[in-house]
Amino acid sequence: MVILCLASYEKGQAFLREAARQGCHVYLLTSKSLEHVDWGREHLKDIFYIPDVNKEWNRHDVLMGVSYLARTLEIDKIVALDDYDVEMAAMLREHLRLPGMGESAARYVRDKLAMRVKAQSDGIPVPDFVHVLNYERMRQFMRRVPPPWIVKPRFAASALGIKQAHSEDELWQIVEQLGDRQSFYVLERFVPGDVYHVDSLIHNRRVIFSIASKYGLPPMQVMHQGAVFSTRILPYDSSDAHTLLELNSQVIASMGHVLGASHTEFIKDAEGKFYFLETSARVGGAHIVELIEAAAGINLWEEWAKLEIHPDTYTLPTLRRDYSGLLISLARQQTPDLSAYQDPEIYWRLNKDYHAGLIVRSERYERITELLEQYTARFYQDFFTRYPAPEQPTH
Repeated sequence: MVILCLASYEKGQAFLREAARQGCHVYLLTSKSLEHVDWGREHLKDIFYIPDVNKEWNRHDVLMGVSYLARTLEIDKIVALDDYDVEMAAMLREHLRLPGMGESAARYVRDKLAMRVKAQSDGIPVPDFVHVLNYERMRQFMRRVPPPWIVKPRFAASALGIKQAHSEDELWQIVEQLGDRQSFYVLERFVPGDVYHVDSLIHNRRVIFSIASKYGLPPMQVMHQGAVFSTRILPYDSSDAHTLLELNSQVIASMGHVLGASHTEFIKDAEGKFYFLETSARVGGAHIVELIEAAAGINLWEEWAKLEIHPDTYTLPTLRRDYSGLLISLARQQTPDLSAYQDPEIYWRLNKDYHAGLIVRSERYERITELLEQYTARFYQDFFTRYPAPEQPTH
């Protein structure tokens, strides 16, 4: 089997390794600016670099380049390794008539407006929203829904590009600044509350693995106000975990996700009601893969590769039911010294300039909570710094 993987950002080396280990011929199309990245060349038949501007590719260049490649290479599958590659992969599948998610289906895992409309039509709770398109409909929304409101880019990942407005005047200023890009945004009621994520594997439209976690602080607050990022696996038998896993299955079915990995986010309001925020056709970022591997004993990149290659015979490996927690902070130091963090529960340490991070693992949820609380306070003292929120992804 010949697999062409798309990676505009540095993601998915574990997928590439596992696909090669399964006997596939793996080719990688990535950004020219990532030539320095260690992609694991020994696992790849070839790497193709495409010129990029801040990791964005010219759609026509990709189409023509891959079509030229296909003259001599019979491609069986195209796999998008990151959110920003999903639409490009869908376009290529449509053009080359390859199996997998097409352009219409890709909307439901990339376009925040499309996924909200679909979820709402299928009875899944979502915050009140309106397309930033028709001004009269937006005025009706603002009369009906009290502020604050948030303006979200339809195609950005994570909390990138989100703006908050506390009045009509402030909102119209934001809209005016968007210029001709207004229709690429959605206006939504701001729901204060805790944010959760469910990470899944999907096989034949069925969720075969899912695990629920809770962010320490909402990602939007971490990105825009500056804070230590954290998340932890929820108690497996808790009511929140059961509710989230059921909602996640409804979301996956609603969006028509057939096969692969998914990272889906929900928010819980003050009354205890969960709302769907967004989903994807990718593995969660920010080292959530390692968080899940620590708790459950499986690597979602590797399992996704096996699913793509052997969909008819795939079986899920035996799972653990441990608990884990993840901490990541921007650091003042280029190479932060974490040698003072020596608890035996430490499972993994982040090795990245100007970042401090670690994962803890235990059989007891209470121990994870205790360590995260202690370490978060220490991270603020030992490492923490803040930078302005980026408008574009940084990795």
